[in-house]
Amino acid sequence: MFFVLSKTLGIMALPTNFLIGLGLLGAILLLTKFARLGRRLLVSSVLLLAFCGFLPLGNLLFYPLEARFPPWNAAHGAPDGIIVLGGAIDADLSAAHGVPVTKLAADRMIAAAALARQYPNARIVFTGGSANLMSNDAKEADYAGAIFTGLGIDKSRLIMERLSRNTYENVSFTKALVDPKPGERWLLVTSAYHMPRSVGLFRKAGFAVEPYPVDWRVGRGADVFAFTNLALEGLGRTDAATREWIGLLAYWIAGRTSALFPGPDEALPPPVATVRQSG
Repeated sequence: MFFVLSKTLGIMALPTNFLIGLGLLGAILLLTKFARLGRRLLVSSVLLLAFCGFLPLGNLLFYPLEARFPPWNAAHGAPDGIIVLGGAIDADLSAAHGVPVTKLAADRMIAAAALARQYPNARIVFTGGSANLMSNDAKEADYAGAIFTGLGIDKSRLIMERLSRNTYENVSFTKALVDPKPGERWLLVTSAYHMPRSVGLFRKAGFAVEPYPVDWRVGRGADVFAFTNLALEGLGRTDAATREWIGLLAYWIAGRTSALFPGPDEALPPPVATVRQSG
């Protein structure tokens, strides 16, 4: 039920979808005795779409998410395993063309491959099935292996989890698959903006992970307040950040995380190393 709601009400609540729906309602009302209300809704929807598209709203929503966790500190020692959350591969397009097709979050795959080469004894776990409401046979994990092997990672090191549909299932299925032992150290590789919710879920599941954020969407300082030249990019950032905030709230209300906005574990030494920001 939670998954279905996230794919229906959650999608409808995204700013772009909501405002387009508001504009369509306004256009319909123009043909009725509520034409005045229709004009107001139509104008409001256009103005708000422009606001979300050109102003730095998406940046401002993204920044606290991306800044929540610092870069991982390599001085802590080599990890026993590296977990890569799905979201970087378009499974449907991959199936259609017969080759892996990546999306915006391709940094997850690149960073994980680099870590795998740096730590040759670490196990590599990719977790990702299909996030579609109407599922099919196309799963992210079925194409992730080809990317990793193409980047020089031996197939024998790879563990693929292909059934999960969302982050909660990523955590549950991965924990059951790898059965982490006390004292093992696991890195979690995912987009910086997605790290708070992901870490919160792992903590709730009793699976200790060390965040390795990648795939930043906004810069720092003045970049956060920069206007956007292309409305489509601004709307995309606003939608993605809004979805993440909604996810944080929904998982906290559902009891799947213990904190509304999970942050760094104060028990760990503060990481000081830097990670090159991908552009």
